[in-house]
Amino acid sequence: MNKGLTSKADDYSQWYNELVAKADLAEHSSVKGCMVIKPYGYAIWEKMQAVLDQKFKDTGHSNAYFPLFIPKSFFSKEANHVEGFATECAVVTHYRLKNDGSGNIIVDEKAKLEEELIVRPTSETIIWNTYKGWIQSYRDLPILVNQWANVVRWEMRTRLFLRTTEFLWQEGHTAHATKEEAIAETEQMLHVYADFAENWMAVPVLRGKKTANERFAGALDTYCIEALMQDGKALQAGTSHFLGQNFAKAFDVKFTNKEGKIEYVWAASWGVSTRLIGALIMAHSDDFGLVLPPKIAPIQVVIVPIYRSNDELHKISAKAKQLMQDLKAIGITVKYDDRDTHRPGFKFAEYEMKGVPLRIAIGARDLENNTVELARRDTRSKETVSNKGLANLIENLLTEIQQNIFDKALQNRAKKSTHVETYEEFKRVLDEKTGFVYAHWDGSPETETKIKEETKATIRCIPLNNPLEDGFCIYSGKPSKQRVVFARAY
Repeated sequence: MNKGLTSKADDYSQWYNELVAKADLAEHSSVKGCMVIKPYGYAIWEKMQAVLDQKFKDTGHSNAYFPLFIPKSFFSKEANHVEGFATECAVVTHYRLKNDGSGNIIVDEKAKLEEELIVRPTSETIIWNTYKGWIQSYRDLPILVNQWANVVRWEMRTRLFLRTTEFLWQEGHTAHATKEEAIAETEQMLHVYADFAENWMAVPVLRGKKTANERFAGALDTYCIEALMQDGKALQAGTSHFLGQNFAKAFDVKFTNKEGKIEYVWAASWGVSTRLIGALIMAHSDDFGLVLPPKIAPIQVVIVPIYRSNDELHKISAKAKQLMQDLKAIGITVKYDDRDTHRPGFKFAEYEMKGVPLRIAIGARDLENNTVELARRDTRSKETVSNKGLANLIENLLTEIQQNIFDKALQNRAKKSTHVETYEEFKRVLDEKTGFVYAHWDGSPETETKIKEETKATIRCIPLNNPLEDGFCIYSGKPSKQRVVFARAY
């Protein structure tokens, strides 16, 4: 097996950890709970950023930046919000160090802050405090702002990309004149996320609403996209929140409407994080390494020369560089690896581990026959093809690979989606089959909590446009009008 990866069938968690390391994506930092995102992992994030950033701008949003530090008093202004984040906050209490006289560096006890600062776990409070100075009239609305930033949420159990103390994300924070506009924004951004997940990441997602127990702290409604990983566990891939007037009231953000009346502003927020890289890994990859959809791969095509002399290398390089030029002209990212420090077999294994969608090998015989060898990462199949029309063939092949990766993930979700009628069946499916479990629920937070405590399964979402269907709650037996989606999750 390629570089000795543990089989995901034997130990999915170990397989994931090894893959992150061996594909050179990230590593644990000397700062407990934090990670170093390595250049190749960060290149994937940059691809994601570029696509999402353009989508945000296409929907009328602009980027801004707000402080990393938030006065502690801001959090106390929105009770539900502070309660939701209180146990995860990192607090800055002092602003200076000093030498204790014996060579040790200690905190200067005289440099205590008058008010502690919170390292942002999310930015609603600092942003709405700022918006108060930006908004006076309906003419100042809407405000459609996004921020690319890092956040800190103190974690005891960490896993690279999925759950770390510090992570990267984007957070949109928008202000509106009406409730309807804020809800429309919330729904629009959910669909932006879903489109990105499915058409770029090749990850099929369920679009839905969170229950009251699971919604964002301080929100009236939380919308989400839920993805299913190959091991049958769910992963929340993005959220969008209708905040109502909660933060406007907390920070006294009012405006004069068209009728001359003073009202509180309506709000929405939305975000995705580097957790998407974890989703990408777990949705598609295999025991030989990463499998990356072409649209999100930092390197879409790699060309490896196979030669025995410098003369052969020179001729192969001329052919490779012409092909590179043709591919770049149609927007395909291509790398030519002519390192003489590594043999072709090593390079093949390296690019397989890194999930490069298409590998091209060119040898002396290919020069004679006017051919190249193509190796697909998704199917691990190889074929020898003519140079004629090669760039267009590769472009079409990358489109086919993208679709095939999505279809495979969709098939996995279908295979691991089950409708159940009883609690016993529910527990059996969770233990033996895993995946999304569609079941009736009586709508009460108490029942939801008991199911979570007994099975570790949560309601991932109430799907949008959920079909109504009379039934009985699997736990309480009370009447229910629709099924919701349960799963164990990351």
